[in-house]
Amino acid sequence: MRTFCASTLVGEFFVIGLAGLAASRLSTVSTTTLWWVCGGAMLLCLLLCGVAGRPIGVWLGWALQGALIAAGFVLPAMFVLGAAFAGLWWASVHFGARVDALRAAREAGAAAG
Repeated sequence: MRTFCASTLVGEFFVIGLAGLAASRLSTVSTTTLWWVCGGAMLLCLLLCGVAGRPIGVWLGWALQGALIAAGFVLPAMFVLGAAFAGLWWASVHFGARVDALRAAREAGAAAG
């Protein structure tokens, strides 16, 4: 699960940076505030890559997805991008857990016989 979630978070890192560039031209939010928020979100993406396989990492990832969707109030395109990344986050968590379970079963079967 960690690999899938980390891949999603790295993609979000780049999207947040590019959205910050777009919002600096299209939004009325001050540039300083905008880059503090975008920089913090980008840093959170990188930090979450380290804890993505743990329950706290998954919950913080969901909070990040909510923040990305809420960023649509500043840059309307983020409603769509945030929803897309929320879907990717769900898929990363769901299918990553399935892959981890299958891998554990395969290792248990190899150890048993």
